[in-house]
Amino acid sequence: MSVTLNFQSHLNELFTQALGVVLDEQDAGHADLALAVGPSVERSRQASHGDYACNLAMQLAKPLRKSPRDIAQALIAALPTSEVVEKVEIAGAGFINVFITASAKQAAVKAVLQAADGYGRSTLGAGRKVQVEFVSANPTGPLHVGHGRGAAYGASLANVLDAAGYAVTREFYVNDAGRQMDILALSTWLRYLELHGAQLAFPANAYQGGYVRDMAQQVSAAHGTRYVRTVAEAMHGAPSAIEDADAHLDVLIANAKRLLGEDYAYIHNHALTEQLGDCRNDLAEFGVHFDEWFSEQSLFDNGLVARVVETLKANDHLYLQDGAWWFRSTAFGDEKDRVVQRDNGLYTYFASDIAYHLNKFERGFDRIINVWGADHHGYIPRVNGALNALGLDSNRLTVALVQFAVLYRNGQKAAMSTRSGEFVTLRELRSEVGNDATRFFYVLRKSDQHLDFDMDLAKSQSNENPVYYVQYAHARVHSVLAQWNGERAELLDAEARLLDSDYEMALLQRLIDYPPMIENAAQDLAPHLIAFYLKELAADFHSYYNASRFLVEDRAVKCARLALIAAVAQVLKNGLALIGVSAPEKM
Repeated sequence: MSVTLNFQSHLNELFTQALGVVLDEQDAGHADLALAVGPSVERSRQASHGDYACNLAMQLAKPLRKSPRDIAQALIAALPTSEVVEKVEIAGAGFINVFITASAKQAAVKAVLQAADGYGRSTLGAGRKVQVEFVSANPTGPLHVGHGRGAAYGASLANVLDAAGYAVTREFYVNDAGRQMDILALSTWLRYLELHGAQLAFPANAYQGGYVRDMAQQVSAAHGTRYVRTVAEAMHGAPSAIEDADAHLDVLIANAKRLLGEDYAYIHNHALTEQLGDCRNDLAEFGVHFDEWFSEQSLFDNGLVARVVETLKANDHLYLQDGAWWFRSTAFGDEKDRVVQRDNGLYTYFASDIAYHLNKFERGFDRIINVWGADHHGYIPRVNGALNALGLDSNRLTVALVQFAVLYRNGQKAAMSTRSGEFVTLRELRSEVGNDATRFFYVLRKSDQHLDFDMDLAKSQSNENPVYYVQYAHARVHSVLAQWNGERAELLDAEARLLDSDYEMALLQRLIDYPPMIENAAQDLAPHLIAFYLKELAADFHSYYNASRFLVEDRAVKCARLALIAAVAQVLKNGLALIGVSAPEKM
């Protein structure tokens, strides 16, 4: 058997074989236990408890009606011989602790250096097609800090899935149809009218930001007075904004469409193009890129929305009430039924969302992952219900929820909005603390957990700042290698057997932990595990750095130690790349 670095997987295979032997020695009726109970090998939390621990004996105690320690002894006796296993011990009530040989661990150095940027990549996904749809913010204004966390999480998750061997498509769903875009177009036109002398009460529920005025200026500069209409015409028939703000806005939108005719499309498209372009640039600067920018309007243009609604009608999943068509979502666990087509014939956002998800299935993705804000939690049952109503397997859809991030400055909760009512933008946050800190801090917690973002800590150059701490470890390695100034190829032939101190063994095991950690992060949709790992690897390295000398006289020892820290730098670089953070060689 060749030495493997995937000790966890290897040990699971060994214990599976041992399980079969033990069960064969028992009553034949226990044979099914081999399927029901599988070995679970995990990293030990304490070095004194070995490198890996297995709880299989504890799982078998009740069905076999035997002492866990007796079962553990039987499992150990049946365990196949392995050149990577130094010894196996029983601990406590029946845990099995496994110690890995030093030579097996030392092989990690060459494995990392040979694989280089590819170290940690696996075939877990076997090329299965996965779509990750994230951000998908309405293109009605600048991205804010809430969108930023979703962007960082979605991009990191896609990178992790790619590293784990999945064929990943990164997608942004552009909401370029519907009422919100009409409100933005109206807002731009009203500001345009103001530029040309109109005195009007700008609706409080229209878009207020300065970027709307900027777009109005652009329209005016390009087309002069072409779109000027009187205030009376613009406000004709509108109810009081105080009595019914939404109805007031809807009448103004209808007036704009009627008064401008075909020119309304220009205002609408200009606003869309400007805001979507700003969004693209902001995300690109943040290191977030998409394979697809999917247009909601295309679902109407190709008739998919209409087809979905007709299919649901034909299958009796819709009913007519008060002129509107309702989806029976309560039949699928939702708290109430949902409108898909209003009494005026217009489709709801939910209708286009059903069509969008059908389109995802029709594109043949094996798994679909939606990254949504936590406030969309209640939307999940109706989407799953619609998929089931269409005869699709809703288990192929996973919704990952992202909690909002709260900014802190000087120990105090930072103001999240400006006087104009706009949230603090992602661009402003990036400008203040930098891209690297923003990306790292956003993935420091599980996505569905509350995140306190300490802006002062993110900007500090101290060991308390996790991104600085990790990047500094990478820069430290390159500083040592620069002082050595030797040929990197020489490190591949280093005598790794000379790496036997506690510090070195800890680092070797940490390097070995990296590939299975990537697979765990992919399976659990948990890129925060990358950040946790990098902090631990950096801590192990800094401890080694402070306790050791590298450029020693003994050439063999020097080469071995340099090879080890070069491997550490490589894994730091690989992990940082997954979460979109740079790995500087100088700081």
